[in-house]
Amino acid sequence: MTFDKITDDGRLWAVRYGDESDNELYKLFEQWNDVVWLRAFFKQNWSDLLAYYNILDVKTAIIDTIEDSNRLENILLSISLVADLDSVFRPLNNYTKESFLEKENPRLSQRQKHASWLRLYAIKLSQGIFIITGGAIKLTATMQERDHTAKELIKIEQTRRFLIENGIVDETGFVDYLKEL
Repeated sequence: MTFDKITDDGRLWAVRYGDESDNELYKLFEQWNDVVWLRAFFKQNWSDLLAYYNILDVKTAIIDTIEDSNRLENILLSISLVADLDSVFRPLNNYTKESFLEKENPRLSQRQKHASWLRLYAIKLSQGIFIITGGAIKLTATMQERDHTAKELIKIEQTRRFLIENGIVDETGFVDYLKEL
């Protein structure tokens, strides 16, 4: 497991698992803009799309996904030095207090037609510093309901354990770990 710096100021990172050719963030944006992949995904998850979002055709779902993906990418990749990443990411489990290596996800603000189903999952390393561990198109109420979202929970926990096992509990530990590589 390695970490790619996403923002020049080092506030946003993304995990690169094993021998993967790219990090999780860039892989997701590529996937969420791939019409062939999206068509297959929405056909496979048609019942969820219809039940939870009342979308009546795959073409609409594809267009909405690509639009939301582009909006989310623009938000993350154009973050200014003074922007507060803590206001972009929300706790995954809606905890009200700070917790150790908290699991987070950013959500797009409500769209006119329906809420965005795109999710990025991250670990909050310290105030304003996040590591993207993966993401998904979440069409159900909970992540445990579908394999593709349940796998994201596993990736979050796998990354969290990796950080703890390597003595990374805050930004200083992360910087020290990266220097040793």
